[in-house]
Amino acid sequence: MTSGAEARDDHGHPTARPSAYPVEEIAAAWRRERPGTPVSSIGIVTPIWRLAKLLGDDRRRVLNRAGMDPATLDLLSVLRRGGPPYTLSTRELSRRSMITAGAISQRVARAERDGLVTRRPGEGRPRTVLVELTLAGHHLVESTVDQVLGREAELIDALTPEQQEQLAGLLRTLLQDVQHRLGDDRITQVGED
Repeated sequence: MTSGAEARDDHGHPTARPSAYPVEEIAAAWRRERPGTPVSSIGIVTPIWRLAKLLGDDRRRVLNRAGMDPATLDLLSVLRRGGPPYTLSTRELSRRSMITAGAISQRVARAERDGLVTRRPGEGRPRTVLVELTLAGHHLVESTVDQVLGREAELIDALTPEQQEQLAGLLRTLLQDVQHRLGDDRITQVGED
């Protein structure tokens, strides 16, 4: 290409050099092609989706090296955060994990098969099932949570502690409002129904 010549696409539109942060390009292209189209969300939603993908993929790699999957980490973490004796009902696990009873049942069955939890009937309530963290499950969640949270702390250390706190507050506000608007307060893994 000669100097001063502007690159053009197949339709004769000028093409821009690839950007390291193409979000502004996406918004500018929509403004150019469809004037009046609301594009203010692009600068927020697009980076959130890209971050969710990058962070989710990285978390899966860390968990894979630790021999765990995201659903099992969630289950064991909820039990561990519950404190001694690290036992919760399936109903409480479902509430704290913000997933359905059926999904909890599947997670518990898988973790029980792997020797990470045990199940037993609740006392005095015929349909209550209690799930308890085993010693193996306790050791696994202890080592894995340090790996996961340590790695994620590394990934956000470009922000100062003050910026992290500010971003956490803004994201909390946005998440709560979007959940309210959509009538959906569940939190699931990225891309999970």
